[in-house]
Amino acid sequence: MASPAAVENLPPPLNSSAEQPPLFDGTTKLYTCYTCPFAQRVWITRNYKGLQDKIKLVPLNLQDRPAWYKEKVYPMNKVPALEHNGKIIGESLDLVKYVDSNFEGPSLFPEDPEKKKFGKELWSYVDEFIKIVFTSFKGEGPKECGPAFDHLESALGKFEDGPFFLGQFSGVDIAYIPFVERFQIFLSEAFKYDITAGRPKLAAWIEEMNKIDAYKQTKTDPKELVEFYNKRFTWSRSQSIGP
Repeated sequence: MASPAAVENLPPPLNSSAEQPPLFDGTTKLYTCYTCPFAQRVWITRNYKGLQDKIKLVPLNLQDRPAWYKEKVYPMNKVPALEHNGKIIGESLDLVKYVDSNFEGPSLFPEDPEKKKFGKELWSYVDEFIKIVFTSFKGEGPKECGPAFDHLESALGKFEDGPFFLGQFSGVDIAYIPFVERFQIFLSEAFKYDITAGRPKLAAWIEEMNKIDAYKQTKTDPKELVEFYNKRFTWSRSQSIGP
């Protein structure tokens, strides 16, 4: 596992009044947002591989994002995006693989054929997992999303050489943790639902993830997260949601 990383002094997010950093000046830049789970995947990857000095963070304020980002950097106008070798690349899962393949540091994908095969299955399931849980926020919550967490519990029992999805820490853990982090917080607050109850492997996985410096430094503020999700989702239930 990568050695503990020094805590970074994070640059402040750029808003609509901020000047554009020089484009294609030879600096590798990760255009990100500190609160975006998709961007968090690539941020964790960067940190875990020890690339803090090789990949510069360019955080954006997505609620007041600079016009130059869409016009001159990334027409999709989303984060994350990576500026590297004279091109801009997007999509978080693609970028996890790209950074792993094109930069130094510990590999995030195993060579073992069985683990590689299972890793691809879990990689393919992650979007469905996210959709199921987000949809449950608008409905009955735990009743609808419980099976998705059961799926993770079962997957975490596949290999016994470590507490992670593929035994040892990998890109699969990075794909899931930003969303599990948020879902655990919000389901507990809004539905009083503990995703780890009756799921000891999921609980152990979260505990081990929280020991990894590369991830810990990227975690979002729980209070801000709950406030954001409360605003985002329309509730049909009559009971009030916690602050």
